[in-house]
Amino acid sequence: MNGNYTEKWYMKSGNEGDVVISTRIRLARNLRSYPFPNRMSQPQRQQCDEKIRDALLNGNSALANHFEYLGTNDMSEAEIISLVERHLISPEFARQTDGKLLLMDDESVSIMLNEEDHIRLQVMRPGLDLDGAYETADKIDTLLDEQLPYAFDDKLGYLTQCPTNLGTGMRASVMLHLPALQEKGIIPQLANTVSKLGLTIRGLYGEGSEPKGSIYQLSNQVTLGISEKAAITNLMGITKQVIAQERSYRENMKNDIRTVDAICRSYGILSTARILSGDEFMRLISNVRLGVAMGIIEDINLDTISWLLISAQAGMITAKEGHSLDAAQRDIKRASLVRNTIKS
Repeated sequence: MNGNYTEKWYMKSGNEGDVVISTRIRLARNLRSYPFPNRMSQPQRQQCDEKIRDALLNGNSALANHFEYLGTNDMSEAEIISLVERHLISPEFARQTDGKLLLMDDESVSIMLNEEDHIRLQVMRPGLDLDGAYETADKIDTLLDEQLPYAFDDKLGYLTQCPTNLGTGMRASVMLHLPALQEKGIIPQLANTVSKLGLTIRGLYGEGSEPKGSIYQLSNQVTLGISEKAAITNLMGITKQVIAQERSYRENMKNDIRTVDAICRSYGILSTARILSGDEFMRLISNVRLGVAMGIIEDINLDTISWLLISAQAGMITAKEGHSLDAAQRDIKRASLVRNTIKS
């Protein structure tokens, strides 16, 4: 892939980066000649993996030359968890890794083989970039479609194991930092409103997860009877309304001495702490991110915060060390990482 797609998505902030952390496009696909993964035998699973891998790696496209082929059996538990933290695999994929395979391009594109579906292709981009992420996903999907017999029905669209993914098989989502809306207690009302518009708002790691650091995922729910373009247009429109609402509440918070104090205290703790738990880090970095976005803190930028949000997670810290760490050891390592990053 060219340089536009090979930068790690969490290395910088992107368009509308004060509110939007990242964009993700995910496509679910299955092969016509195999049962869904939950009914596959081990030999069928291996054959399916090989067909998909060969279709991509041997495809007549420059896209194929940049993918790394990873077997989860060869990874440590920390390495697998770190992939979830970078949003490169799903929590479901991480929970049942035996025989699962992953194709990845520099942490911006990943293809999970035999998760809930035979193919889960996803593209991550910094900031708000639904069109760019979809363009990349569509190119890879077209490359695979040229060589693989997809399970497709003229009425139902792409056939998927879960009926909620029938049709386009596409989930488009944006990761949002919404501290002002959370502080004002607006999130439940927002969730109710967007559900009526075919969207859902969830926690940091998607369905069933809790929001941490005031970070939420807003994504489309409807995949049947709607085109990819229409789904993206709908999500884009609602996202821009949420951005405007968050910014409006932030403006009202600028003159609140308690908000400014919380931001400055958080920055002070992160700059000096010797022990930081994961939950405390997320709470404090959320405050600091808000302070940077509002111009209260100028000694650190959103790019650095985007990197810290991922790099200071438990799996990332453990994987970097190369050996197991208990919670207390991780908390010390996390504090050192954050402190040194801010100072530099």
